[in-house]
Amino acid sequence: MMALETTARVKLLGLSGSLRSNSYSRTVLYSLQRALAPNVCLSVRDLGLPLYNEDEDGDSASDDVRSFRSSIAASDGVVIVTPEYNHGIPGVLKNALDWASRPLTRSALARKPVVVVSISPAFTGGVRAQASVHDTLLAMGARIVGGPQIVIGNVAEKVVRGEFVDNVSLSFALGRINQMMKDIGRSESKRPLAIASASLPADLREVAVAG
Repeated sequence: MMALETTARVKLLGLSGSLRSNSYSRTVLYSLQRALAPNVCLSVRDLGLPLYNEDEDGDSASDDVRSFRSSIAASDGVVIVTPEYNHGIPGVLKNALDWASRPLTRSALARKPVVVVSISPAFTGGVRAQASVHDTLLAMGARIVGGPQIVIGNVAEKVVRGEFVDNVSLSFALGRINQMMKDIGRSESKRPLAIASASLPADLREVAVAG
């Protein structure tokens, strides 16, 4: 099945829970980015922000913080891919979400649809980190796109020469992004399927577009 043609432009924001330039999280985000239909833009944002300090918030917030919040507000939805550090959420991601949670009751993530993917070299796939991210997102009123957790275990074996090669996991994540398209509330005539399914193997296309 080919992606639906539409003039609508969907803007998604991708956040990696790792600062490492060649991190597995970033690699998965770029694989999702390449698999999306041309009219769905997934911009991957760096989370190199200062540590949250209320004294440096409000009128004193840095340009990086203001830009980060604005990028969330301008997006139709957010895709987070994160590793698990010491059975929990990486500090860089928690810090970014703390910045995003402010101002209180007016967070840019409030009512924003979010898809969360966790990854790990272990077979467990970062389930504890994903649970922590969910708790934080719920606290600020984000709309987590429901369904079975998207966890990618043994991720080191699934990245070959810098490419994420696990098409089953990729299809599963893309299916959840399609579900997010529905959550965004676009009409059938305007809502694109998120996946350029022709880019996936034929035997996975039906799985890829399930949502």
